[in-house]
Amino acid sequence: MDKHTNASLWARREAAVPRGVSSLHQRFCASASNAELVDAEGTRYIDFATGIAVCNTGHSHARIVAAVKAQLDRFSHCAFQVTPYESYIELAEQLNALAPGPSPKKTIFLSTGAEALENAVKIARAHTGRRGLITFQGGYHGRTLLTMAMTGKVAPYKARFGPMPADIHHVRFPIPYHGFSDDDALAALQATFAASIEATAVAAIVIEPVLGEGGFYIASPRFLQSLRALCDQHGILLVVDEVQSGFARTGRMFATEYAGIEPDLMTVAKALAGGFPLSGVIGKAAIMDAPDPGGLGGTYAGSPLGCVAGLEVLKIIAEERLCERSLQIGALIKARLAALQSQGMRSIGEVRGLGAMVAMELVKGGDAAQPDAALAKAIVMAAAERQLLLLSCGLRSNVIRFLPPLTASDATIEAGLDRLERVLRSVAA
Repeated sequence: MDKHTNASLWARREAAVPRGVSSLHQRFCASASNAELVDAEGTRYIDFATGIAVCNTGHSHARIVAAVKAQLDRFSHCAFQVTPYESYIELAEQLNALAPGPSPKKTIFLSTGAEALENAVKIARAHTGRRGLITFQGGYHGRTLLTMAMTGKVAPYKARFGPMPADIHHVRFPIPYHGFSDDDALAALQATFAASIEATAVAAIVIEPVLGEGGFYIASPRFLQSLRALCDQHGILLVVDEVQSGFARTGRMFATEYAGIEPDLMTVAKALAGGFPLSGVIGKAAIMDAPDPGGLGGTYAGSPLGCVAGLEVLKIIAEERLCERSLQIGALIKARLAALQSQGMRSIGEVRGLGAMVAMELVKGGDAAQPDAALAKAIVMAAAERQLLLLSCGLRSNVIRFLPPLTASDATIEAGLDRLERVLRSVAA
């Protein structure tokens, strides 16, 4: 057997890689460009997953590739904590200017989203002198021990990995489709203060403005504004996790902008560097300066390859008008899914999204109380057979999420939706 076929590569993977590292598809990427991925056997796929919201600027954007190649000719690593370099500073300056709110900002760069959340917690605790954290059910913040504890979903992220760090409290996220309103969530917060941890012991409330792994539920502007006011009332820091929702994915540079609030700290990663490992914490300067010198950092934190890629990503978003393009793509997807709903496809319970961060929630018989996780899995698998790559998500595992590159053409988006519609008509009702 050819050792480079999908089947033979899968056999090698099973022998060499632990089962805890799951792979959604038994198809191996050989190359990718913009919105298309080619597997080891030459089959071409339209990619509506983009490496889990990483390639907003498309796979292997020529400008990003050129910037990284030029940086490789200069140096690949020297550690910012030893001998700093200009690209780190320049990218921090640009993000400080782009972050919501009028306060002066500072930025630290790291490698992964989880690392960004870990450091946001360190900064919040150093600034407030408090230890408690409040996060939300369905929220996803990473796979380290602390960020697993912050994550509001047990399987597969937390099962069998306990005990978890203490002083972390979860509150239900407002989801009107499930009968839980903004007011219900705010009341649950007050109940947490009364029953679990006093407000004066809470360092930070951490929230995704759009739940990522949790199902693409959107925190309303009113809810985020209420959180801002609550945090101000009690001296709590508001940490907004924009790891999946940032960098034009929602039609704004950051989803927080829809609420018109200023976070104290904001975490970023994924699409920041167009496929290169880079994350960051952006925050109010006085808060960011709370840790002592040497208290923050990491050997690979703020890689020069990631920093030059990040600088190019910001140029591409501006020059190719990707915020505007995100809104156009999102409108295309939502219109097609709404049309299927209107044609009597009752398994599509709700279509929602900001910009090109769109979700389709699957239920039985149109009933929001009956999630259909089996259908979601069947759609993802059947779509791959039709050369369309999709991802599922959700606390109940019944949501299909759409994350196409923002550089994809209308023709590519429509072609992907045509494939999806054929799948839905064959497996859904």
